[in-house]
Amino acid sequence: MATNAVDETEATEATTDEKAVDTTKSDEVTKTEVPAEAAETKEEAPSGVGQGAAAVVSAALGVVSLTGSWLGTVAAARQNLIGQLETAQNADVAKQIQAVYGDAWQTTALWGGFFALVALVVGVVTLARPAFGTPGRIQAPWIKSVAWAGVALGVIGLFLAVLKYTGILLGLPSAS
Repeated sequence: MATNAVDETEATEATTDEKAVDTTKSDEVTKTEVPAEAAETKEEAPSGVGQGAAAVVSAALGVVSLTGSWLGTVAAARQNLIGQLETAQNADVAKQIQAVYGDAWQTTALWGGFFALVALVVGVVTLARPAFGTPGRIQAPWIKSVAWAGVALGVIGLFLAVLKYTGILLGLPSAS
């Protein structure tokens, strides 16, 4: 039995030595360089940063269409000033209200509608982009969510802009 234990120990040592030799050989093989042709053929996949940015822009423009923008405020103030300058002192009250307040309100609605329309278009393009890109590439779920939010805000903003422009939502008071 003692000789049996010695034989097993020698066999284990021999196996361990062989493994050490094999490991050394595999290290030498991995040190070889990759040919330049193989390195050039490797292409990087698009990261989706542009799509993510477009989705965020769409949502932000949707919010701007609902809350108003600096550009819309300046355009409304300009229209208000034009209405004051063009309206004669002796014009009836209905014409004065329309020229001073109504036109400015409609200008604000137009700018809100413009921002809503841009938000809607950017959101739809962001959602449709993967159909024209690399086959099999999946769009990140957060990009889809934010783009859908931009589309929804754009639709709501466009709807409210139409209602404001036509006078259905917060129309001008009557002059009678």
